[in-house]
Amino acid sequence: MSTAAEAPPPAELPPTAWAVLGLLSFERELSGYDLKKWADNSLRFFYWSPAASQIYAELKRLERLGFVTSRIAAQDDLRNKRLFAITPAGLVAIRGWVQHAPVEPPMLKHGVALRAWLGHLADPARLREMVAEHRDNSAALAEEASNAAASAAITKGWEYPALVSRWSQRYFEAEQRLAAEMLNDLDELAATLGDARRRR
Repeated sequence: MSTAAEAPPPAELPPTAWAVLGLLSFERELSGYDLKKWADNSLRFFYWSPAASQIYAELKRLERLGFVTSRIAAQDDLRNKRLFAITPAGLVAIRGWVQHAPVEPPMLKHGVALRAWLGHLADPARLREMVAEHRDNSAALAEEASNAAASAAITKGWEYPALVSRWSQRYFEAEQRLAAEMLNDLDELAATLGDARRRR
């Protein structure tokens, strides 16, 4: 097994390919459906959940590179399914990416913040509704991430996914607090603007 010092620099692959290879690095055979389901239950909290078509496209790419193998397995009397597994070369590649890929600064792409930034074009009551909805969505996602953390914590080999699910939970809790503070800011701004209009 390659050590951190021996791991080569990461291959040039798109983020979705690394996500798919990472899901397979837990060394279980998984179908494309399994990978999509796991991405929806874990990756979406902190990265994103690729579409099924993206997952299958990346599996083909990874298989061509020799990072993944596949086999047909019987599912029932009428259907078969293709199972994918990581290869030793795939493990070396994903280990190299984890160890050596540059740490990128976080990129905030926040649709509600953009709409608030354009608040001079919005009805104040509607803008407040949007921020309140975002606060409530963040609360729901925090609860879902907490459930994912609890589920991962009782699964052998998923200690690190459990930690990141808790990180996701704390992120959404923080986003919930930030949205609540933004609602207060909007109320204060509305009062200030109202006072200014009355003085005219």
